[in-house]
Amino acid sequence: MALVDAAKIRNVAVVGHRGAGKTSLVEALLFTSGAKNRLGAVMDGTTTMDYDEDEIKRQMTISAGLAHVEWAHHKINLVDTPGEASFITEALGSLLVVENALVVVNAVTKVEVQTERLWKRARDMGVSRIVAVGMMDRERAYFGEVMAALKARFGDEAVAVALPIGEEGDFKGLVDLVAMKAYTYAGTGGKGTEGPIPDDLQAAAQEAREALIERVAESDDALLERYLEGAELTGEEIASALKTALAAGVVSPVIPVCAPKNIGTDRLLELLLTGPSPLDKGERVAFEGTDGTREVRIAADASAPAALFVFKTIYDQFSGRVNLARIFAGRIATDTQLLNMRTGDKERTGNILLMQGKETKSIEEAAAGDIVALAKLKDTGTGDTLCDPSRPVRFPRFEFPPAAISFAITPKTRGDEEKVSNGLKRLGEEDPAMELRFDPQTKEMLISGTSQVHVEVILDKLKRRFGVEVELHPPQVPYRETIRRKAVAQGRHKKQTGGRGQFGDCWIEVEPKPRGEGYEFEDAIFGGAIPRNFIPAVEKGIVEAMEHGVVAGYPVVDVKVKLYDGSYHTVDSSELAFKLAGALAWSKAMGEAMPVLLEPVMNVEVVAPEENMGDIMGDLSSRRGRPQGSETMGEMHVIRAQVPLAEMLTYAAQLRSMTGGRGSFTLEFDHYEEVPAHLAEKIIAEAKARKQAES
Repeated sequence: MALVDAAKIRNVAVVGHRGAGKTSLVEALLFTSGAKNRLGAVMDGTTTMDYDEDEIKRQMTISAGLAHVEWAHHKINLVDTPGEASFITEALGSLLVVENALVVVNAVTKVEVQTERLWKRARDMGVSRIVAVGMMDRERAYFGEVMAALKARFGDEAVAVALPIGEEGDFKGLVDLVAMKAYTYAGTGGKGTEGPIPDDLQAAAQEAREALIERVAESDDALLERYLEGAELTGEEIASALKTALAAGVVSPVIPVCAPKNIGTDRLLELLLTGPSPLDKGERVAFEGTDGTREVRIAADASAPAALFVFKTIYDQFSGRVNLARIFAGRIATDTQLLNMRTGDKERTGNILLMQGKETKSIEEAAAGDIVALAKLKDTGTGDTLCDPSRPVRFPRFEFPPAAISFAITPKTRGDEEKVSNGLKRLGEEDPAMELRFDPQTKEMLISGTSQVHVEVILDKLKRRFGVEVELHPPQVPYRETIRRKAVAQGRHKKQTGGRGQFGDCWIEVEPKPRGEGYEFEDAIFGGAIPRNFIPAVEKGIVEAMEHGVVAGYPVVDVKVKLYDGSYHTVDSSELAFKLAGALAWSKAMGEAMPVLLEPVMNVEVVAPEENMGDIMGDLSSRRGRPQGSETMGEMHVIRAQVPLAEMLTYAAQLRSMTGGRGSFTLEFDHYEEVPAHLAEKIIAEAKARKQAES
């Protein structure tokens, strides 16, 4: 493929709720354009985009994929994204690199929660929205009801540019409201037969066309004046005004289609060309200089220094690491040297690839506005900026939402710990929404993700790609301990072994600090009661002893320790002796200071349908939750509460059961607070039993 002018490129993220038919629609667009010679289906795993084993098994898109079509001398890059809430970050991240979002809506279920979330994200980012109403051949698929739902959610910007010919199983074509022509389809070839508008649709088509003209004319003062004066607008004038309004984000055209029967996909391709090119959307914000502090604007100029943003990293069994990147400025060839702004290292482009799902084709060069794949870069991953070393710039990274669920993992085979760790680190480069960390307190390896489904998919990949399996366990809750009152204690370590002895003696006062203020040490020694060089040893002994409290062996927090007196021996005193004395003093003082057990309390945000609100509120209350407020978001409601982490370990499955999979939630640590006495007794008993089992 020759170098493509940015004016002839359309970058499109295909987004929508799970089950809306996004992948099937991309498949139909590929087939209609001639990019593929047969029409695959999601059900039998033959689509271009859902080629991964997990995607075929689960019959849903898990990872964003890239394809392209050529239509009317233009190149349309299509980023097919997941609609399942567990993987929605893939879709949110893809919106960073496109000018257009093709929002796919199921004609039966209409506007669903992830559709609303993605629409808002696209609008906030200035990405134009084009709506394809799919599955128009299904029972209860009524275009008028879909339009009413779209307007209720998104306002008057949603406007029909076509009407369906026939309903449900009789859906056979559409009326183009700009050209005022009908297109009917026979077979699945995807090319409609042009003809006159059926008589029974003439009045509806004229009314819908008037609504379209009124909406698009508002973005063009001259056109609006002509329209108000009663002038008859041509199809070319309406198309031009539609293009302007779509780029401005004030109009979102809506078109009915049916991907399995390939009805309307040729008209949809024409509509996508109406969307803005990389040149139409203006300049991109970046930060210039090695320190990344000066804001600059980057235009889609092929003659400027190169600047690329990596929005997705995947691992191919043949090509290894492959990075999907948007070229925002300049051009690259197969041996271009670029600077990775995160690592500060130089990268040299090897193979530049055009991707069609898992299929790749090498090209010699690519320029501003295009989306390509780069194979075998040394150390480049999702969110990295690659640029010409002569002009260091950095594009803002996508901030992934915090993980909602965590599991402790143990290898099924002893000795596989390193294989598991290395494999998960590799998968983490491909999926930044996954977190992997070691908890030094509980000595557990923890894997975190957006949902249990997300974690299960990661572990399926771990088994298939790296040949290792792990078992999942609920993670131990990171309890803490603290004190409730002041106390004083002496720590005296004296030992005589026949030679040089050991002697350390100290007096400390402990007192509680406000929750969350941590540990404080005060040196109040006067008159040389303890030599200055031994005081750090006393504190070290105290700090090490605080790692295992006297209640249940959990770390101690939010205390102030004052060292105020002691004694020493000129020969037998040493750093070790005072360290042991400090630990003894701490243990005695804590035992006298009314020690208590603390638990982490989380800020919980639940998004779910209104009809589930009662069940959710009741369930959160049963988990010792405290409501913090709620709000409405379209058909969905958001509930905020504070709930102890110990009560949320099994919440994901319960929420899925209560909402039929439509609910989602996020967790964020807020503070520690005392565990109720009746629960603390159980936790203490379990901790003692665990300690005995380990000894």
